[in-house]
Amino acid sequence: MKHLISTRDLSRDDALLLLDTAADMAATQRREVKKLPALRGITVVNLFYEDSTRTRISFEAAEKRLSADVINFAAKGSSVSKGESLKDTAQTLHAIGADAVVIRHPSSGAPQLLADRDWIDAPVLNAGDGMHEHPTQALLDAYTLRERLHGDAARGHDLDGVHVVIVGDILHSRVARSNVWLLTTLGARVTLVAPPTLLPSDTSHWPAEVSYDLDAVLATRPDAVMLLRIQGERMRDAYFPHTREYARMWGLNAARFERLGGDTLIMHPGPMNRGLEISSVAADSPQSTVLAQVANGVSVRMAALYLLCSGVREAGDK
Repeated sequence: MKHLISTRDLSRDDALLLLDTAADMAATQRREVKKLPALRGITVVNLFYEDSTRTRISFEAAEKRLSADVINFAAKGSSVSKGESLKDTAQTLHAIGADAVVIRHPSSGAPQLLADRDWIDAPVLNAGDGMHEHPTQALLDAYTLRERLHGDAARGHDLDGVHVVIVGDILHSRVARSNVWLLTTLGARVTLVAPPTLLPSDTSHWPAEVSYDLDAVLATRPDAVMLLRIQGERMRDAYFPHTREYARMWGLNAARFERLGGDTLIMHPGPMNRGLEISSVAADSPQSTVLAQVANGVSVRMAALYLLCSGVREAGDK
């Protein structure tokens, strides 16, 4: 792999390589000394055009634990606010010697544009672009799911036969899109549940089932339920009558959670809106993987950076 832009581009072997490498990275993080020399001398730029806390901190932790030199670039307060283009910013990064770029951008396709043009000769990692994709989030979700299902024997396993239900604001969610492609590649069956207004107008090309009835889908006892938050910052219209109505129809409240039983995993990419898409009973239960997802994000991003930047190091050694 030269870049990591979309999970749709990943083959099953690519996905398993990333997950297995993440398992190796996770093992190193249980040692007293967590830092590895793998990317010593490599400069990674975190190019964030959107506000972020979890993703930015997770990437920065991954980079530093691999001994990379880290440059954090935020659009606010930079020349971008004065009108500098992505091309000019990329050429500036190239001039200062960036070996890899992690980019989050509000426009779908910006990471692909950066990867395709010759503005910078470096691996590009998509940390979320518009309503397109968020590949490392899907990878850490798959890693967490595989780890909880298979434990110490997870290495080499795919998700064949696993049923994952994704509930919520599918329309605006790059996490949902990345998960649909990756989970399907790994053999899982995916069901999307949302009000009609929060689903894309055409999902016929998506490898997923669609339902508007959460209770009917939960009655099938899926292996995992992934809740997505309502992304009010991306909404320009009213997509449902009221938050109370949404919580009643599509929220994982305490009653729905109790009916699920003890084997269904509860997932959420965060941040959570407790009382809206998920109840505290579900979020804080032993079945919840929310905190594990955050912890596993560092290992998954270490794996992605290591695999992509290994080619940079080899080229530099020649």
